[in-house]
Amino acid sequence: MTHTRAATAAQRVGPPHTSSGPGAADVAAIAVGGGLGGVARYLLSAAFPAGHGFPWAIFAVNVSGSFLLGVLVVYLLEIWPPRRFLRPFLAVGLIGGYTTFSTFAGGVLTLLVGGATALADAYALSSILAGLLAVWCGVHAARLPARLRELRSGGAE
Repeated sequence: MTHTRAATAAQRVGPPHTSSGPGAADVAAIAVGGGLGGVARYLLSAAFPAGHGFPWAIFAVNVSGSFLLGVLVVYLLEIWPPRRFLRPFLAVGLIGGYTTFSTFAGGVLTLLVGGATALADAYALSSILAGLLAVWCGVHAARLPARLRELRSGGAE
């Protein structure tokens, strides 16, 4: 019987928690990860301030964060054994703190208010498209080693 990747991932994650929500330790893992991600984002945006031009630092943060999230999804659900705090710390905390929708939206608004409508449109559209492409690339990059092993072994599994 063959399983789909989603079914296999669901089996690996295990049954859902029976509690009504995350515990204090889960929230602490998210907070620590979010703090580290937020500091990384701040340092990058401080090193490369946007001014009134294209906000390259936040664009790079959001696209690289999307790529990392794609890689993480594969590793957390398909490759690594389940670990209670890894997903909240890495995916929700670190990547969630590193990427930022509010700064992205603020950048679009700043460009619009400054009269740079075409640049605001380009930033908004390119951020969304690049983020989606980056997640897709991250998922495929994370799965590449398994595909290479399969090719080397003659495709038999």
